[in-house]
Amino acid sequence: MSSEIIVLNLTEKSTLKDKVAELLPDGGNLNLCLTCGACSSGCPATGLENMDPRKFLRMAALGMDEEILKSDWPWMCTMCQRCIYVCPMKIDIPQLIYNIRGARPREERPKGILGSCDMALKNDSCSAMGASPEDFTFVVNDVLEEYQEAQPEFAEMEAPIDKQGAEFFVNQNSREPVTEPDEMVPLWKILHLVGANWTYGSKGWGGENYCLFLADNESWEHITRTTSRQADTLGCTTYLNTE
Repeated sequence: MSSEIIVLNLTEKSTLKDKVAELLPDGGNLNLCLTCGACSSGCPATGLENMDPRKFLRMAALGMDEEILKSDWPWMCTMCQRCIYVCPMKIDIPQLIYNIRGARPREERPKGILGSCDMALKNDSCSAMGASPEDFTFVVNDVLEEYQEAQPEFAEMEAPIDKQGAEFFVNQNSREPVTEPDEMVPLWKILHLVGANWTYGSKGWGGENYCLFLADNESWEHITRTTSRQADTLGCTTYLNTE
């Protein structure tokens, strides 16, 4: 058991404690939280940085804003919502995590996530690798032609881009067209074998949205709207998120 002594600074008003109260369901009372640990039991980030959801929530409830804002643990949360699923109080801990991420100055947020978000904003591909619509189109067509010739059983396989009226609008992990283009092919084969009517979009094909994890609302919305607009423009009825 750790012998570390935690000193509470209760002289300053806690903004995070107010956030905790706002995130409780109707009629909920934070004082009813018995620190049962259910939220921590299935959390992938439990134990990292000597932190877990239960400890994190109690620190917020006790007004330990400064300690929480200094911690890197909020950036390790996947926001998978397992904690909400098992919490008897249904406290939205991931939403609290998101607010805490947004409270850190943008330039001080993790460089990897920040860089990927900014890269996705460079063009309408929304690719975290910065690949342009033209580069994506070239790679897809080049790889498709190679496999059509090398594997006769897939000579009729397609990997359409901006196909009007397709049912499925499919996105793509940004890294694969740039560094591992052959990794795109298994999905194409599956879609071909089941006879799916699908298409990529030249715009909004990047599958990940790092701006969400950066807690950058404006950029997150921009990427999401770019993708959804392209799907709507093509008349697609289903958005298939491969990520």
